[in-house]
Amino acid sequence: MIHSEFEAPFVCLPIDALPVDVNWLLSMPVPVIAVGNGVSANADVVVSGGAEIKRILANIERAPTAALALVQVLRITEHLPISAAMTVESLAYGTLQAGEMHQRWLASRDLSPCEIRGEGEPILITREGGCLRAEINRGSNRNALTVELRDALIELFELVLHDDSIEQLHISGHGRCFGIGGDLREFGLNTDPALAHWIRSVHNPSRLLASCADRVSVHLHGACLGSGIELSAFAHWLSADATTYFQLPEMRLGLIPGAGGCVSIARRIGRHRTAWMVLSGKKINAETALEWGLIDEIIPADSALAESAGMRAVESK
Repeated sequence: MIHSEFEAPFVCLPIDALPVDVNWLLSMPVPVIAVGNGVSANADVVVSGGAEIKRILANIERAPTAALALVQVLRITEHLPISAAMTVESLAYGTLQAGEMHQRWLASRDLSPCEIRGEGEPILITREGGCLRAEINRGSNRNALTVELRDALIELFELVLHDDSIEQLHISGHGRCFGIGGDLREFGLNTDPALAHWIRSVHNPSRLLASCADRVSVHLHGACLGSGIELSAFAHWLSADATTYFQLPEMRLGLIPGAGGCVSIARRIGRHRTAWMVLSGKKINAETALEWGLIDEIIPADSALAESAGMRAVESK
């Protein structure tokens, strides 16, 4: 139960009934849902009504602390530098890791968390002159983000940052999809949220990618969930084939995007649409992603074409 002066863990108003004071939203601790058409600076999400608003309000009621943290992070970080914004996201994520809903989800699992390792190199890297091509090589695990893969990505981005002769980095994923987000079997390995925040602050592939983003393109295909799109969205150029779909499902675990998504995705599509993706939990397809600016191009599902398109995009930046 949420104990506050608010009877519900949200405020829902017609869009034309929102206050005109530009500072009003920052004074509201809970999500503000506007019903109507258009965009309002004093709303976290604008919906047309009907089933859409019922779904969002039901999700907020199921995970009120995560919904509250999400909109507060998106409001605060909207105009912050990327590094500072990611720190705010991490602090909120760590708070939710210790929260009742996430802890209840962890306790409901039959198996204890364990570190997942695959066969062979987690990332396959080839070089042609100043161009690196990196293929995430955990297709058998749907390229889920694990500790092993996180460390490999850190090594990759550190290489790019320290080697000025690398002019372009193109990333793709092996198998049926680009990536399904964090491997849930590893959730709960670190039981200290403060230490987890320290790790996200100093040992984080998203922060490194953001630092070399102008040289990086990513090609997406199939499922692109959670950290699969959060990390990628920092890159200068994102292409996807027509089968790609995107989803931010973290609220069902009592969490918010914690791999940089509150920053990277919001800077591509704005905080209103980012909040909508998280609060609704709904998938969007490649066409919608292109229309919103989440991706930059839809190209045929051919890896050679995808790589060449991504490289041309970086060259012409």
